[in-house]
This record gives sequence, structure tokens and C-alpha cells, in this order.
Amino acid sequence: MNASAWRGGFTLIEMSVVVAIIGVLFATVVPLYGTTVRRAKETALREDLQALRKTIDLYFRDREAWPADLDALVRDGYLRAIPVDPMTERADTWTTVPSSEGAIDVFDVHSGAPGIALDGTAFAAW
Repeated sequence: MNASAWRGGFTLIEMSVVVAIIGVLFATVVPLYGTTVRRAKETALREDLQALRKTIDLYFRDREAWPADLDALVRDGYLRAIPVDPMTERADTWTTVPSSEGAIDVFDVHSGAPGIALDGTAFAAW
């Protein structure tokens, strides 16, 4: 076979090796991607909780009373909107803690998301 008759291209073995390499890379990257997305949601949840708690404290300092509910923070101009819980993807799943037993106010807030974080703690305990 002379050189001018040779058609450039890949053999079946070369193609199989390339597909195998891509498969191995895909199998290692996909689980890392899932963990990265989960870690980003957990970081966003921690930041949202911190912002809500600071806003509740600011509300108390300004008014010398805890807000009646999270919506009071929006009504009174402390927040534009209640943030969405990144784990549940809803804004109405936050659980509130009253200032004392039987009180109808908001002293603290936790995530209402079921499940366990990557560090082994429950989201509801954050």
C-alpha cells in the first residue's frame, strides 16, 4: 500500500481506548460534582441562617421585642424577602424557636430541611 492510498483515520482500537479514557474520567468527575453542589448548598444555608439570625437580633435591638414571625422582618423593612432554604428550595420551611416556652415570637431560626449534612449533623440542628 503506498502512502498516497492511505486514508487518515482512527482504528477501532484507538477509538476504544479514547472511549475508555473518557468513561474513566466521567466516572471520577460525576461523584465529585455532586459533592461540590451539595457543599455549595450547605454553605448557602449556613449564610442564610446567619443573615436571618443577625436580622432577628437587629429587630430586637431596634424594637426591644422579638418579631412575631419571619414575615414581620419583611413587613417592617428588615428584609426584602424571606430567603429560600437551599436544601428544600422553599421559603416556608424555616422552623422558628420562640424566646420562651409558650411565647409567640421568633428568637431563633433553623432549617426545616430533613437529612444530614456532609459533616454528619442534621440540618434541623443548624
